[in-house]
Amino acid sequence: MKRFHGFGLGMRPPHYSAFIAGAVPVDFVEVISENFMVDGGRPLHTLAAVRAQYPVALHGVSMSLGSADRLRAEYLARLKALADRIDPLWVSDHLSWTGNAHFNAHDLLPLPYTTEALDVVCANIQHVQEVLGRALLIENPSSYLTFAESEMTEWEFIAEMCVRTGCYLLLDVNNIYVSACNHGFDPCDYLAGVPMDRVRQIHLAGHSQGAHLLIDTHDEPVPDSVWALYGQVCQQLGMVATMIERDDNIPSLDALLDELSIARRLAAHCLPIAA
Repeated sequence: MKRFHGFGLGMRPPHYSAFIAGAVPVDFVEVISENFMVDGGRPLHTLAAVRAQYPVALHGVSMSLGSADRLRAEYLARLKALADRIDPLWVSDHLSWTGNAHFNAHDLLPLPYTTEALDVVCANIQHVQEVLGRALLIENPSSYLTFAESEMTEWEFIAEMCVRTGCYLLLDVNNIYVSACNHGFDPCDYLAGVPMDRVRQIHLAGHSQGAHLLIDTHDEPVPDSVWALYGQVCQQLGMVATMIERDDNIPSLDALLDELSIARRLAAHCLPIAA
């Protein structure tokens, strides 16, 4: 999978009309897969109109790659139909689980970083890639607890996952920062351990301060701390597809584009260390 060197936004309902018109100066658009995994109607009409204007990335939130249950065949069939229809840049989802055959938490739940969990995740990723006929991008999670049973760090887990499955990474810089603050690890150790050659997309977002932890709320502008970490990523990685995520308290497109211009400037000025 070749790198796509562009800057984009997540498409949210308040801005649909501008994206349909092709009036947003971005290089690509990311959409939530589940919002368009339908047989027809207005959602697919909207997505087709946007796809005529921009390259589109599909980003899922309920694949449940960490589930010990079998992945839902009906879900994968609908996702494949959508991917075949719009020919996305890539398909991504999260290193998490969302429930089992009898329960859906509607949340991205954390995994213990054990050999057993790694076996489950890798088997699930390989199955999805076989069904879709394409490699997946897997996003690193934000987390609020750790497991005493964990046998490795998150970045060691991710590195081995990439080796065993051939998947790629969606590196969420805000999630690294949130988890580092919540669990007391150095984000530089994370960046040193993640296989940067597998990264094909970056997410940038804001977070909120809870009573004791940082919360990955996606309802605030990207803070200076995350911009600084993004600069470090750019030094290691160079140019790679980067986008702003905003899921609540959604501002004007101009405000989001102003944030995206910061990402463009940082990426342009942060040459890879190896260069």
